[in-house]
Amino acid sequence: MLTSLGQPKVAVMLMLGFSSGLPFFLTGNTLGYWLRDQGTTLQAIGFLSWVGLAYSLKFLWAPVVDRLDAPVFGRFGRRRSWMLLTQALIAVGLLGMASSGTRHGLATIGALALIVAFSSSTQDIVIDAWRIEAANDSDELGLLSAAYQLGYRIAIIITDALILISANHLGWRISYGAMAVLMAVGIIATVVAIEPTRSEAPDVTGAGPPRLASIKGFTQAVVGPFVEFFRAYGSVALLMLAMISLYRLPEYMMGPMANPYYHDLGLSKDVVGTVRASIGLVGSLLGIAAGGLSAVRIGYFRTLIVGLFMQSVVIAAFAILAYTGPDVRVFGAVMACDNFGAAFAGVALVTYMSTLTTRGYTATQYALLSSAYTYVGKFAKGFSGVMVESLASGRTLLEGYALFFIGAGLLGIPALILCAILARAERRRAEL
Repeated sequence: MLTSLGQPKVAVMLMLGFSSGLPFFLTGNTLGYWLRDQGTTLQAIGFLSWVGLAYSLKFLWAPVVDRLDAPVFGRFGRRRSWMLLTQALIAVGLLGMASSGTRHGLATIGALALIVAFSSSTQDIVIDAWRIEAANDSDELGLLSAAYQLGYRIAIIITDALILISANHLGWRISYGAMAVLMAVGIIATVVAIEPTRSEAPDVTGAGPPRLASIKGFTQAVVGPFVEFFRAYGSVALLMLAMISLYRLPEYMMGPMANPYYHDLGLSKDVVGTVRASIGLVGSLLGIAAGGLSAVRIGYFRTLIVGLFMQSVVIAAFAILAYTGPDVRVFGAVMACDNFGAAFAGVALVTYMSTLTTRGYTATQYALLSSAYTYVGKFAKGFSGVMVESLASGRTLLEGYALFFIGAGLLGIPALILCAILARAERRRAEL
């Protein structure tokens, strides 16, 4: 993997993965830490996490991204023009959050976070399409997927770890301003990237693709990708979407409460940031490598099952901290396991979803799939703060947290069952 980073396409994918991962926690978990520092209630933090629903709804505007060049930057090509536009909007939104802070109230920072989340989700649509279309074969697709995950995880380490150290010494507003500057990494990658060969939607009429502005063109752009997906996989498609939508539910559910948990445990931002940037980074890198190797050696479905099992167990293990207190050794062990499991599961799911798309509908179909794995989780996590405070009724707050994390881990069971069913269906399909 490391030797492949010298290849221009892989290096660009690494940088684009970084650009994709950078805004994610800045409108979610890390923003929750900032708000908790300001005394915001857990309920408000949980509800504010709903700005992340933009990631779940991106399939609604993916057809436009698939069929039209972006305004202003159209000369760079369809994929790159949308990348540049969204990257610029993300940087502007982060600068707005940095300049306004929380002094103008939750509504202002929530609106700015929504702009960042909407632009970030649109960027994800295009980067996913570029990754799939730029690959020459399945082996290169796997390599680009791993590079994407590596870049994404590096961004997560910065926005989920190093930013805490920065915020502790420089303040949250300066730290968020620095994140806006780091969006230059994605902009540079987009400028030097190749524009992949454009694949039009399948044309069964022989008359060529209709204009998007026409009824036929709009129908083909919006409905066509979904019809083609269900045509290719039949009734199994519903099981696929159900499994994908539940696969990351445990991680999404626990997400908004993780940083407030560390805050309420008494762990300093320096400790949390240092552990995440060291032990957490090592765990992520090992998880990415193990996930990619597992997908090649034992197949997609077994890798999905292993990843889901690990993800669920390590999330439940966060409950241990409620009884050990701010013990750095225990925190480091839990963090290493969590990052390994999350990275392993992430590679497994991204690689699996990438194999399900059809040329010509790449952006829209992948947006459908990547939105599917956030549907349930993004909605459910808005109630995470309410759940912790309810579970803490009659108990200590830390006991409420412990029960919450155990319950979040158990939410992986339905997806585990669906993975097993899909694996059996795939074996039967291969035997026919």
